[in-house]
Amino acid sequence: MELQASRLQARVGPDGALLTLTEQNRNRWDQLLIRRGLDALARAEALGGDGPYVLQAALAACHARARIADETDWPRIAALYDRLRILIPSPVVDLNRAVAYSMAFGPEAGLRLVDEIADAAVLRNYAPLSAARGDFLFRAGRLAEARAEFEAAARLTRNAREAAFLAARAASCGR
Repeated sequence: MELQASRLQARVGPDGALLTLTEQNRNRWDQLLIRRGLDALARAEALGGDGPYVLQAALAACHARARIADETDWPRIAALYDRLRILIPSPVVDLNRAVAYSMAFGPEAGLRLVDEIADAAVLRNYAPLSAARGDFLFRAGRLAEARAEFEAAARLTRNAREAAFLAARAASCGR
C-alpha cells in the first residue's frame, strides 16, 4: 500500500489532468513511503512470501525502483504478472499482464494478449480495456484504430478527468 500511495501526488498535473505512469514526475513520489514499502516487501520475501499481495507489492516495487520511466523493468513486471495470474486468475489481471507485455515486448505482443481476453464478460464496457488497446494501437502506428478505441474508452468511463484524458489521447491520433 505504501508503494502505491507513494505516487499519489504525481498522478495529476498542475491543471488537474491525469498523467500516465510514464509521464509522472518521479521526483514528486514520496521517498519515505517507497523506502518503507520496499523494506516491508523485503521482509515478506525473506519470510518466503509468494502470495498475491507479495507479487502485487513486487510489481509496485519495479516502478518505485526506476528513477526514470525508461528504467522500468518491464520484462520482470511481465514475469510477475505471469505468476500472479496463476494465483488469482482474472481478466483484469490478464489485462494488466497485456499492458506489461506491450511495454516489455512491443505493442503487438500486448494486442495479441488483449485479443485473447476481449470477450470476457467482466471486461465488456470496461474503459481500461479500450484505453489499453488504444495505447497499443497508437504505439504500433495504427492511429485510426487507436483513435476509435480511445473514443470508446472515453464514452465508457464515468470519471470526467479520465474522459478528458482519453479524449485528448484520441485527438492526438489526428483524423
